[in-house]
Amino acid sequence: MSGNAALPEPLPGIFFGTDGWRALLDSEMNEYTVTAVAQAFADYLQQRYPGHTHSVAIAYDGRSRSFEFAEMTADVLSANGFWVFLSSDIVPTPVLSHFVKHAQIQAGIMITASHNPARYNGIKFKDHYGGPFMTEETAKIEALLFRHPVKRGGSWQGLNFLAPYLQTLRKLIDLPAIARAGLNVAVDSMHGAGGRILAQFLSEHGVSCTDIASDIRRDFGGRMPEPIASNLKPLADVLRSGRFSVGLATDGDADRLGVLKEDGSWLSAHETILLLTEHVIRGRSTPGAIVKSASVTDKLSCFESPDHPLIEVQVGFKYICEEMLKMDTAIGCEESGGYGFRGLVPERDGLFSALLLLESMALNGFQSITELLRSKETLWDGPVAYDRIDLHTDRADRLSILPALCAEAPDFIASRPVRKWTSYASSRSVINGLKFSFADSEWLLIRASETEPLLRFYAEGKDNSAVKELLAAALQLSGENI
Repeated sequence: MSGNAALPEPLPGIFFGTDGWRALLDSEMNEYTVTAVAQAFADYLQQRYPGHTHSVAIAYDGRSRSFEFAEMTADVLSANGFWVFLSSDIVPTPVLSHFVKHAQIQAGIMITASHNPARYNGIKFKDHYGGPFMTEETAKIEALLFRHPVKRGGSWQGLNFLAPYLQTLRKLIDLPAIARAGLNVAVDSMHGAGGRILAQFLSEHGVSCTDIASDIRRDFGGRMPEPIASNLKPLADVLRSGRFSVGLATDGDADRLGVLKEDGSWLSAHETILLLTEHVIRGRSTPGAIVKSASVTDKLSCFESPDHPLIEVQVGFKYICEEMLKMDTAIGCEESGGYGFRGLVPERDGLFSALLLLESMALNGFQSITELLRSKETLWDGPVAYDRIDLHTDRADRLSILPALCAEAPDFIASRPVRKWTSYASSRSVINGLKFSFADSEWLLIRASETEPLLRFYAEGKDNSAVKELLAAALQLSGENI
């Protein structure tokens, strides 16, 4: 569930985040909390669409009790007079988003905690356009919590959400070109909701594909289901054992993509974003804006033009979605591996992103992702120099650091003149992000989490040494030493 307002008592510890309503599985995520949220959602849709027949699609991932929570939600909504469509099987979040938009359903609910650890579960709300609920709409749902008794005892219809999604992929992706290219692909679903979908889809269309961790497990096989380098050792081992073109990994609900090069090394999210943007803008001649979160490389400016304005928003895909709804958008991208595209839905899709990368390799005539990267790097003036620090801190003043910096913004950081600075605020109007921009596309971003004891520091520089200087300066500005 979107937004950041905490649920009132008697539900301590539950919070609303930009990706979904999340709770500790064994404590707060239970029949009482799930049905309370479902009833508030029913009340909200009845107020939003008075006098209408109401429809909701519900899907779920493979976490413990996800299907049970989906059935509870379906039970409450159908008891409130809704047409309820429940996925007949575990599916990725992008599959639900696609179904909501293309079947013209009023809203969707996904039971998942995305890339978070297995002990968590949660609820994501999708609006009629398939993307996340906006902050103001989420606030209306929050205001209706516990207003009315929970209704139970309905019935619903089970449907195959996956088939229409795959049919759309067949229309949007040049699968014959990928097959002709002779690529050899390794896919790691991380035991998440992606399952065998991508590997089977590629194999059915004549692409050589090896899949690992494709059986869906409640505990994700003991791994964190986030497709970043530190979690992808099994995929790296497979890549090093044979002759592969690329390694593709999706997270717990398959809305994010991580990429490994053919030798098992990490292709950074920024490099992935640059390759995807180049293919969308130039390879596919897709019109529209390029929307990026503040933590994404500024090298994307090489693709900026009157036909492709570059829009920067604060971190969180819902802010990208807002821009995608306002204007024609070719691509929306965030540093955490979430990418959305024109022609699908204004939401992240790890499976579609993976297919676009393969399409780019095929149409450019390259057998490896490294060859593709090397052929394009001159467009954005060489490799990306970037790093990030996630600092756990118990400081009581964590949320006051950035407002104080805004009040007395420095003119110089790490001996660099500050050309401009931009602050970002949460739905509570708390300043939780501050970005400083310098010459030569160097920048520094500091973010304070409202829900976790974390300070996050991001930097892009002309080289790795510059990045280290900027991060060290950021720690000093925040009063931190590590």
